[in-house]
Amino acid sequence: MTANKDQNKEAGAVGKVAVLMGGHSAEREVSLMSGSGVLKALQSKGVNAHAFDPAERDLCELKRKGFKRCFIALHGRFGEDGTVQGALELLGIPYTGSGVMASSISIDKVTTKRVWMAEGLATPRYVLLRRGAYTREQVLAVPDDLGLPLIVKPAREGSSIGVAKVTGYSEMAAAVEQAAALDADVLCEQFISGDEVTCPVLGTGDGARALPVIRIVAPEGNYDYQNKYFTDDTKYLVPCGLPEGEEQAIQELVLKAYRVLGCRGWGRVDVMIDGATRKPYLLEINTSPGMTGHSLVPMSAGAAGINYEDLCLQLLASATLDQERPVSPK
Repeated sequence: MTANKDQNKEAGAVGKVAVLMGGHSAEREVSLMSGSGVLKALQSKGVNAHAFDPAERDLCELKRKGFKRCFIALHGRFGEDGTVQGALELLGIPYTGSGVMASSISIDKVTTKRVWMAEGLATPRYVLLRRGAYTREQVLAVPDDLGLPLIVKPAREGSSIGVAKVTGYSEMAAAVEQAAALDADVLCEQFISGDEVTCPVLGTGDGARALPVIRIVAPEGNYDYQNKYFTDDTKYLVPCGLPEGEEQAIQELVLKAYRVLGCRGWGRVDVMIDGATRKPYLLEINTSPGMTGHSLVPMSAGAAGINYEDLCLQLLASATLDQERPVSPK
């Protein structure tokens, strides 16, 4: 009873909290689900938390209405890409998750891959096509470079939106056109056949720690938007059941990937393990992961003994700014 009172007292001391949800991105629907869960969890812990949709309200209201912290439950562009983070930096309101630069790098799958490759971290080979600048011949040449099957995706979308698995030359044009409708940069990526896993990270710098790895088994290997959020057909295995030593190796790889990008607070890294060589390949990082009933960070945290409400409170407690506010001259 005393512990609960202390916890509620600490939650109340945080001040007025905005849970940013919804927003303008293609992932708005998922963000509203994430934000609703976070809002309910924080309120259950005694936090003075309120929903705030940047698509419907001006961010300047945060300052005018006296909000002291923001829990970012936005996904995708205009929420996970450094734009909202930059606005909150200017407003001087601490927020959850990575800062401006780490967010803007991490949302871009191509830039993320370039950083990882520069640091010697394995990621699938790729070809970048820019909307309006590629020819039919260049599109059809991609399978010659990467092999078949291959993956085509928008460079700056999440939740598997616009992602296509191409199994033949005849499918390339449609897949690229679909991705180009969502983003000016189209990422064509080598397909790694094997186990699909994901690993969340909590914390910052040397204090960051990897949570249990989750192995994802989707119907026919198709972990798309529908199978992520709206069906119960996908299986999530925690413990992951990987061969001895592999989980720890993936956790170590994920921590390196997280740290070299300068991420903080929390994140989730997706990995493919080559079925033949058992070599792990980094796919992408999410700096504002989902918090829905189907989401993987709460699932992994639960396996580590952290329930949803405590996870939300822990993340809120980590809210910060990139830099201390400068002292105004007298």
